[in-house]
Amino acid sequence: QVQLVESGGGLVQAGGSLRLSCTASGRTVSRCPLAWFRQAPGKEREFVSAISWSGSGTYLATSVKGRFTISRDNAKNTVYLQMSSLKPEDTAIYYCAAGSVYRDISGSYYNGLSYDYWGQGTQVTVSS
Repeated sequence: QVQLVESGGGLVQAGGSLRLSCTASGRTVSRCPLAWFRQAPGKEREFVSAISWSGSGTYLATSVKGRFTISRDNAKNTVYLQMSSLKPEDTAIYYCAAGSVYRDISGSYYNGLSYDYWGQGTQVTVSS
């Protein structure tokens, strides 16, 4: 079983930056695809970014391209989401997710069903 814990959320002004972290415990996720999703109040959960198990593939939602970057540190069992040029519409609870070992997400990275483990989320609030 994998437990995921997000951190790094908070309140930031528009144009600012935050780095979210998600650390896994229970077992290594070094061979698992990892992703970030978010859910704003009154809206459905949406895909933000994902990284393949090998790290060679990274994926970003159109709304965050050029502003967000995903990365992973397998030695720390952690995935990061660097967010810059934040906008009020980025306000949401951000969740990290992990897929099964060696799962190929190249065709389904945006689908929550591609991931088996989820964290509890961290709140990001961007003020205008």
